[in-house]
Amino acid sequence: MIDKVLMKGAEALAEGAIQAGCRYYFGYPITPQNETPEYMSRRLPEVGGRFVQAESEVASINMVYGAACTGVRVMTSSSSPGISLMQEGISYISGSNVPCVIMNVMRGGPGLGNIAPAQADYFQAVKGGGNGDYKRIVLAPSSIQEGVDLFVDAFELAEKYRMVVMVIVDGLIAQMMEPVEFKTRIDVSTLKTPEWATVGRHGRDHANVITSLTLDAAGLEQWNLKLQAKYAQVERTESRIEEYQMDDADYAIIAYGTMARIAKTTVRMARSQGTKLGLLRPITVWPFPAKQMQTYVGKLKGTLTVELAYRQLFEDVQLALCDKMLLGWYGRGGGVVPGPQEILAAFEEQFGKGR
Repeated sequence: MIDKVLMKGAEALAEGAIQAGCRYYFGYPITPQNETPEYMSRRLPEVGGRFVQAESEVASINMVYGAACTGVRVMTSSSSPGISLMQEGISYISGSNVPCVIMNVMRGGPGLGNIAPAQADYFQAVKGGGNGDYKRIVLAPSSIQEGVDLFVDAFELAEKYRMVVMVIVDGLIAQMMEPVEFKTRIDVSTLKTPEWATVGRHGRDHANVITSLTLDAAGLEQWNLKLQAKYAQVERTESRIEEYQMDDADYAIIAYGTMARIAKTTVRMARSQGTKLGLLRPITVWPFPAKQMQTYVGKLKGTLTVELAYRQLFEDVQLALCDKMLLGWYGRGGGVVPGPQEILAAFEEQFGKGR
């Protein structure tokens, strides 16, 4: 039997990464995720890993880049403006075709904003952020436990596709406390150094060189085409969604992360009043689970997108369902988190009683 332990989200997620085989962490403190590097600084030496507090977010992401080139499981974490500073390095890592994991604990913005929970980094996460044509897998857990579990998937997906995987949570998940189980422990001794890694010759007749610099235009175009083929494969095979009380639903709320968790209570409240409401929760926000949502075309009368941002998630919902059903939206910004009754009131305002 696996024992549950009560932990703060930022610390539990750090332990989840360690259990997933992460042994290298480079980062810089920023609220509301400071407990993650603090925890890593204590725990990584205990398991034979290495922790470095860099002088800035720019330095930390480039340290991640260097470690990723050697094929080890490496990550960093930050919050909103810190992630903004990392965008150039993330583009370099993506262009170099090496794996790493990044966690963004989103806070209110734009600018320095505040340290309250928000989801306004959605565009930054799923649309790129850095220069060039690149994508990254983006996982969006709605609880501490799911975040812990998804870190195993994050490292495996990063290595499978040799790309950046980002885990996005908000400050509420990072700062709340919940009982969690650590169900999977990766034996790092079984992890093999990949053939592409920059670890010297190691018995080979060559030493690998990894770079994102390709001055020849035709050669760079061919490299881009290879990357695009990889991203297309990810879109075909890796999108994930949770469907909650959707079997007989007339309407659905679409939300991710903390807002999806709150919206589940809204769904139960609506059903207690006779409204057949369900929830579609993207677990991957890239690749966006558009095809799974499209299976409800002709079954649903409408959807209400709910987010801690201003029509960012809604844009992808529009692309998936535009002109196929009624689309509503409700959001709060700046760190204000609506309760389930507020979401229900927004639903009833836009769709009536849903009957």
